[in-house]
Amino acid sequence: MRKSARYGTLAAAGLLALSSLTACANDAASTASTGSGSKSDGKGTKVKIMVGGLDKVIYLPAMLTQRLGYFDAEGLNVELLTEPAGVQAETALVAGQVQGTVGFYDHTLDLQTKGKAVESVVQFSRAPGEVEIVSTKAAGDITSPKDFKGRKLGITSLGSSTDFLTKYLAVKNGVKVNEFSPVAVGAGATFISALQQGSIDGGMTTDPTVATILDKKAGKILLDMRTPEGSQEALGGPYPSSSLYMQTDWVNGHKETVQKLVNAFVKTLKWMSTHSAAEIAAKMPADYAQGDKALYTESIKSTLPMFTDDGVMPENGPETVEKVLKAFNTNIQNADVDLSKTYTTEFVEAAK
Repeated sequence: MRKSARYGTLAAAGLLALSSLTACANDAASTASTGSGSKSDGKGTKVKIMVGGLDKVIYLPAMLTQRLGYFDAEGLNVELLTEPAGVQAETALVAGQVQGTVGFYDHTLDLQTKGKAVESVVQFSRAPGEVEIVSTKAAGDITSPKDFKGRKLGITSLGSSTDFLTKYLAVKNGVKVNEFSPVAVGAGATFISALQQGSIDGGMTTDPTVATILDKKAGKILLDMRTPEGSQEALGGPYPSSSLYMQTDWVNGHKETVQKLVNAFVKTLKWMSTHSAAEIAAKMPADYAQGDKALYTESIKSTLPMFTDDGVMPENGPETVEKVLKAFNTNIQNADVDLSKTYTTEFVEAAK
């Protein structure tokens, strides 16, 4: 039963760093799918899932589920793929290149206004997990979103959830979307490089990028939305973000496979809720720590509060997302979005 409620030119070095990071993630993803990270024997139902940045802590459940062996336990042969931004992962789903996307729930609303029926089948989070960072140089002049006017603000990609949230924070604080410049800088090394070189005055990103910026003293936190409390303060309510979303027609035609996927992810969320950040970090690919395991562990610890422990859509979450999008997105403003069609609790209820 469904419930009603629901990125500027960068230095070549920066781009190379992003390519290297993405390559690492793709290398890890290609080892789909036993808990030890070894190659799958190819048995089981094959499913391709595109992730909007496999190394991002906000999407940690994707790789962690694979590393824990939960996909295998459900008889699934899952191939995890990666794109640096959620909007690119969304495109892969709509194009039929993959069966599922691990990305932000808000894309399901945006896609509905474009005639695409897509729904979240398991909700990983109840907060964005995003942080608005300002460069150390600009920190004295940008003390709230009211100071976004005339600024260059980093986002992962145009049309991404960081783009959506940045626009909302601006509009909410009296700054029109045409009064600041969103700059697509990706995440990780390219975001940090842009911040240090002054290509952006600030921007929105996630861990482990946040932890690295703070460690390098390259920037300061302006708004922290890694917790439900931070989401409430910045956005006015719970903001379901990271999720597994799929095309509704595919879900309806492959319910057994979807149930197995949801079972695996719910097991992971429950495992995360009873294990420390250090224990979680130990399960992840070594490359994700980028040579600093302690810093990586800290980034996981800072982001853990955003995750659900059961995969259920948080109450009033879809309404908060719709309110945020309506503030600046004309497609949403002029559409009658049926929130009940943007997510389903059918599979998480069965998983429990």
